Amino acid sequence: MRWLPKGYGGERRSAEEVKREGWREQGLLVVSPTDPRLTWPERELVRQLGEKLYGGRRQPTEQRHG
Repeated sequence: MRWLPKGYGGERRSAEEVKREGWREQGLLVVSPTDPRLTWPERELVRQLGEKLYGGRRQPTEQRHG
């Protein structure tokens, strides 16, 4: 039997599993303001909290070819 430390080998956890574990174990919440499981007021609250804590989001810059 081969023993590996946590995080080495085995199967990779999904992003949802990592977020769920972060909330349950660390009290950290990772939420996208575009998560379809949220209602519009919930998404708006997430957006406003993000802007208050971290400032506005960067807009994607238009790439010019030529």
